[in-house]
Amino acid sequence: MRTCRFLLVVLAVFADAAHGEWRTIAPGLEIGTFAATQKSYIGKASITLVRIDPEHWDLEVVGLGWPGVTESRTAKQWCEAHGFVAAINAGMFGQDRETHLGYLQSGGHVNNGHVNRYRSVAAFDPTEDGARPAFRIFDLDTPGVVMKDILRDYASVVQNLRLIKRPGANRWGPNQKSWNEAALGEDSTGRVLFIYTGSPFTMYDLNNELLALDIGIVAAQHLDGGPVAQLYLQIGDVELDWVGGHPAAVGNPLRVGDMPIPHVIGIRPKPPASGSQ
Repeated sequence: MRTCRFLLVVLAVFADAAHGEWRTIAPGLEIGTFAATQKSYIGKASITLVRIDPEHWDLEVVGLGWPGVTESRTAKQWCEAHGFVAAINAGMFGQDRETHLGYLQSGGHVNNGHVNRYRSVAAFDPTEDGARPAFRIFDLDTPGVVMKDILRDYASVVQNLRLIKRPGANRWGPNQKSWNEAALGEDSTGRVLFIYTGSPFTMYDLNNELLALDIGIVAAQHLDGGPVAQLYLQIGDVELDWVGGHPAAVGNPLRVGDMPIPHVIGIRPKPPASGSQ
């Protein structure tokens, strides 16, 4: 039971952190929990962020239909099966529970080759080293940004519903619909942000909360919300596990059953440079 007790302690520390301090847990990998200015009718209205420097960490999408992959998994199970340190939803999926909504390719595999009306495209794995940023969220309605160029320049491309347009514009209007959220962001230095809210927010309010934080966020896209939204991280003695808006706490009456998801974006440490010690 030591692991379970430690997990509860870690979750409590992150949940109660109201000052938005970043905690470095590995080179180029940080966690921060920020208190929202608005209250929520469920939970403590905090926003959990995992900040990832792509100079130290590789991103990868893996999912149902990839070679050798025949079943969906929880974010935790995807990490265990593929050696990821952390994973989050890759985006919404269709009724077949396999097909990504929007264009999706990674690692030479194309899950959905159709470009839909979603305006946000996350790209990583540049096809030429050093020629393009290691990670970038593009807006397809920005002059000069076209999908064919993104596909030429990057091997991994994930199209999703947009939350924040570069360089920091809230693209949602006020509304009454709210949910706990898993999102993907980029900051002004090109770092990756895994974003998770255990409490429900409208996307208009969440965007305003993110833009008001001193985190330099410039772009973000919606990954998923509600029961299937997940974020998992495990490195050393630190473990963070969110599913459906609630931490993986033993005996937590709000915890819903873990739901398998068909695709995740995962991270693992970059391999040492050739010739390094």
